[in-house]
Amino acid sequence: MQEKNNLKTLVRYIKGVGPKKSEYLAKIGLDTIEDILYYLPKRYEDRSSVTAIKDLKPGETGTIQGEIASLSSRAARSGAPIFQAVVADPTGYIRAVWFNQPYLRDMFKTGDKVILYGKVEIYDKLQMVQPEYEIIEDDEISSGKMGQSPPFCFAKRSAGIVPIFSRNNSLNIGRIVPVYALAAELTQRFLRSLTFKAIAEYVKFAVERLPTYIIARQKLVDIKFALRNIHFPLNFEILEKAYKRIVFEEFFILQLALAIRKKGHGPEKAAFGHSMTAGELSASFKKALPFELTEAQKKAAAEIERDMSKPKPMNRLLEGDVGSGKTVVAAHALVLAVQNGFQGVVMAPTEVLARQHFIYLSELLMPLGINVVLLIGGMDAKTRERVYSEIKDGRADIVVGTHAIIQAAVEFKNLGLAVIDEQHKFGVAQRAVLRRKGLNPHVLIMTATPIPRTLALTVYGDLDISTIKELPKGRKPIITYWVEEDKRLEMYGFIREELERGRQAYVVCSLISRESGVGNRESAIETFEKLKNEVFTGYEVGLLHGKMSTKEKDKVMKDFKKGKIDLLVSTVVIEVGIDIPNASVMLIENADRFGLSQLHQLRGRIGRGGYESYCILLADPRTDAAAERLKAIEETLDGFEIAETDMDLRGPGEIFGTMQHGLPEIKFGNLAKDFGIMETARKEAFALIEKDPDLLEERHQLLKKSLYERFRGRLELIRVG
Repeated sequence: MQEKNNLKTLVRYIKGVGPKKSEYLAKIGLDTIEDILYYLPKRYEDRSSVTAIKDLKPGETGTIQGEIASLSSRAARSGAPIFQAVVADPTGYIRAVWFNQPYLRDMFKTGDKVILYGKVEIYDKLQMVQPEYEIIEDDEISSGKMGQSPPFCFAKRSAGIVPIFSRNNSLNIGRIVPVYALAAELTQRFLRSLTFKAIAEYVKFAVERLPTYIIARQKLVDIKFALRNIHFPLNFEILEKAYKRIVFEEFFILQLALAIRKKGHGPEKAAFGHSMTAGELSASFKKALPFELTEAQKKAAAEIERDMSKPKPMNRLLEGDVGSGKTVVAAHALVLAVQNGFQGVVMAPTEVLARQHFIYLSELLMPLGINVVLLIGGMDAKTRERVYSEIKDGRADIVVGTHAIIQAAVEFKNLGLAVIDEQHKFGVAQRAVLRRKGLNPHVLIMTATPIPRTLALTVYGDLDISTIKELPKGRKPIITYWVEEDKRLEMYGFIREELERGRQAYVVCSLISRESGVGNRESAIETFEKLKNEVFTGYEVGLLHGKMSTKEKDKVMKDFKKGKIDLLVSTVVIEVGIDIPNASVMLIENADRFGLSQLHQLRGRIGRGGYESYCILLADPRTDAAAERLKAIEETLDGFEIAETDMDLRGPGEIFGTMQHGLPEIKFGNLAKDFGIMETARKEAFALIEKDPDLLEERHQLLKKSLYERFRGRLELIRVG
């Protein structure tokens, strides 16, 4: 038998659990007492207010108390047993109906006093189907036994009945009741009872991790109080205090980790500070630009210059809406690195995006004498070996590529700057490998997925952030329409009109072929065949998808850029990095199948020239949530507003892959709802690390232990972004 004061005690040692039920509990992550204490309810039901039967409203849930007037059993047409009890109070009566629970016939008897909780319906007469119940024995009314319903009597008033409770010891009725996420083999009653036992016997051993001065300053309740009342609160005010305490601690430890990584210390963190005095290369670059930078671009470039001039590695996120001009800002940083005698690298998640970056940077920088090379997986062996050699001996100034860059065979002579594009599509370990290709190089992370401020403080809390919201001059807003399937031919006609004006178009599908997915979604291959042979017979129609060879994809993109292809049917492989100024219209098939941020990214492939551009969302959504997404993308072009809405609808982890950042899952808090708590926790964490960066003070030892338990060796990886 394990020690009682050990919160790591296995759940099977709790009376009434045993090996079988412990297996069921393990399915929802409950292996120890500590797991149970921190297994927060997913919601709460207020069963504390008793309603007179005459005041019940169909369609609503309610709690009633009364006396059983009659009992009966019958069989449904299917043969399933139905048990029914008629319950009365001084204001009326209601039927309680249970299906497939014939054993209840032996539990109830006429005259029993009961409390019921459930949804009220009208089926000929007022009834509750499958209500939760408590039976009150006469001897319990005076003794108030633990775990049973509270004793009560009736007091008549004009408004109905008023419950008079001497004590409230029920876990299921007559109080604010916790509702948990369960495995199929478990019941709410069992888990409530188990949690109550765990709290009663073990909560006194819960350790206070937060320093007393923070608890006092933030007016937080202590951890034992919080754990009791997060499960079985006396009222909603106390519940709110308990919730705030537990969420604050989770956010605080997370922000503590980010503060440590951002603070950095020791000589091993030193980078090479770059000289920012106006060099010939930098001046030539600015003169060669065919356009003037926006104020937002200039501000971001200045922030990067300031970081790169320091002997501490830059760790900056450059975020901007689609088409805001992030790449030219990154190019400026790369020029600074080359000007100071270092190499630069740009890593992109797809070959299509890597090639686009290569073409853009080559056109921009090669006239300045900067050698830009491409390294992707689809290259032939001879070309790959030549590129390896150029990188190793320093002839390659800037390397652009995919994850092929982080292969063991790639050796840099003097890597000074790493640019990671669309970094959330890389794993944290891949980004760590890229960092190790140089001696603490400066790192610039780019994303075209605008990040809600709530998430930025969490996922990117250890990074400095530069934001570009201003679009380059001359860009016209993209007109977005959501249309249903019956308008398909009309939309084809509209696309034809744009092609006749000399413009180009995209048709985007979520699947490569029908075999690669489910349902009746339009696929790229089938759509290509139909449009080429039946709809746009007078035009050149192209096809692009991820399973094509590198050579095939390159040819299609070159032909589309040169105007040899009028209409390109594609999968989401064109989601980022494709820059075709002449493309003015995009039709997205089954648009309800995409997330908001992804729709916004796809839309950003058009409107890049001086032409009026149109995004057509073709969809017959099956759910309200899907329709809500389509309305949101139709009504706004602001990527930051869209990102906030997307996070509210789908949650942060699904959108940005928070686990890819080396961060543990946020178990308790809600990033959108609890933003205020997050900000406060962040301020406290960063202030603490400023004063005690290594957590050496005695009062911070438990925090240090909690920090390493929470991150389980991943603390070093967080810095990668």
